[in-house]
Amino acid sequence: MSSDTRLQAEFHELLDEKQSLELLREAIKRESITGNESAFVRWLEEQMVSLSLDPRKAEFAPGRSNIWGLREGNGDGPRLLFTGHTDTVHVRGWRQRWAGTERENPFGAAVEGGEVWGRGAADLKGGICACISALRLLDAAGIQLAGDIEFAFVGDEESGEPGTGVSAGMRKFTEDVLDGEIAKPDFAIYVEPTRMSVFTAQIGFFIADVRIKGRTAYFGFPEKGVDAVKALYNALGEIWNHSAEIGRRGRHELLGESFALVTEVSGGGYIAVPGEASCTVIRKLRPGESIDAAVSEFEAIVLNAFEGCEVAVEISFPAGRDHPKGGSPVEIDSNISPVAMLRSSLAIAKSGTGAIEGAPFWSEASFLINRLNCPAVYCAPGDIANCHTLEERISIAEYHACTIAFALFMTAYCGVAGNSRKPSQ
Repeated sequence: MSSDTRLQAEFHELLDEKQSLELLREAIKRESITGNESAFVRWLEEQMVSLSLDPRKAEFAPGRSNIWGLREGNGDGPRLLFTGHTDTVHVRGWRQRWAGTERENPFGAAVEGGEVWGRGAADLKGGICACISALRLLDAAGIQLAGDIEFAFVGDEESGEPGTGVSAGMRKFTEDVLDGEIAKPDFAIYVEPTRMSVFTAQIGFFIADVRIKGRTAYFGFPEKGVDAVKALYNALGEIWNHSAEIGRRGRHELLGESFALVTEVSGGGYIAVPGEASCTVIRKLRPGESIDAAVSEFEAIVLNAFEGCEVAVEISFPAGRDHPKGGSPVEIDSNISPVAMLRSSLAIAKSGTGAIEGAPFWSEASFLINRLNCPAVYCAPGDIANCHTLEERISIAEYHACTIAFALFMTAYCGVAGNSRKPSQ
């Protein structure tokens, strides 16, 4: 039996599954819809105090705080960051969907069929609680790390609530690191749900709102108006052609082709020539594509589609993240040593996990990679496919397995102080 396998067996024996599950259920019960994260942050502060992480908070918006903490190692090992967002999406429609069942309360953390149900269960309180439980597991095993463990949990990642969801928390965190207020990590795990795979690449995106103003007129005299819907129809064809064309430019091994997806169309008038119309488009970008170049290309295509039309066109980009007009695509080398260590730890904890994949979503790893020059991956229990839905839940067995995997990786990556235990090579 290898030393890693022996350590996994020891962690499995020491893991108090009942206590660890209750930790996750307590986290879900702290409502933290975007803009209202404070109760969950207070709870996190309690957990971090109990782990001697010396937690500190800083507001990124009035009444809204990030929280972070550091446990210094007893040697010369590297600094490992676990990070994620404290906010969740809304729960509109949840109670109606599950009325009269154990799942009715979206913050009730109902346990059914080996899964925990509730908003935030997978996205991403399961990941946060797995890293907390992992550090407790190391303490139970008497393992002192040579390197440092850093936790940082930020708000404002999710979108959907008015005036929020622009990564204000992660922006503040990276600024504080660059200013020397917070310790800079050497490697980071952002605990978005990945089913215990390792996501080393993520898509980029921008959202474009296209608004057309023509001139309304009574339907009996259509020649007196300028039909905004008709003008938009012509532009939609050009956008769909553009999507097909950029899809032919290449395919990323983990993320597939890029595209431009029309997600919403509106317009019309009451028995009249429609004077206004609009559409919303989301553009997917592969690593290596420039947001600036993609935006310029999109604007040129749209404006060209309206050339000769008597309409006014306005294009806006409402979803700036780490870029003023969107979120950057990013990837790291999947073959670096920390990734290999993490994959090994996952596979030991749960057979069949630890695969390299790409994130079909945008989250905040690009802040860490591009602004802090810190290699970062996504990895956690839970399935992104049921997140943001009325079916959000997480497998209890997977949550416990990821806890053990995180403990193994902490040991492997940070190293063990002294000669009592040796990290995996």
